[in-house]
Amino acid sequence: MDIRRLFGANLRRLRDRAGLSQEAVAARMGVDRAHVSLMERGLQNVTLTTLWAVCEALQVRPVEFFDESVGDPGP
Repeated sequence: MDIRRLFGANLRRLRDRAGLSQEAVAARMGVDRAHVSLMERGLQNVTLTTLWAVCEALQVRPVEFFDESVGDPGP
């Protein structure tokens, strides 16, 4: 399992559930929309600080980004 892809799949799921665009999440986090896109596609390593910022932006707990029941994040 690629942890970055797992995180990204859950980020997209949680963002969609909140009814927010990538741009809206990025604005709440104080980052560029492209950064959110890279995270969702599993192309960005996420620091603990970034994890906390996205949790705050989506009002979720960190553990929700590691839910393995979401899709198939791949090897």
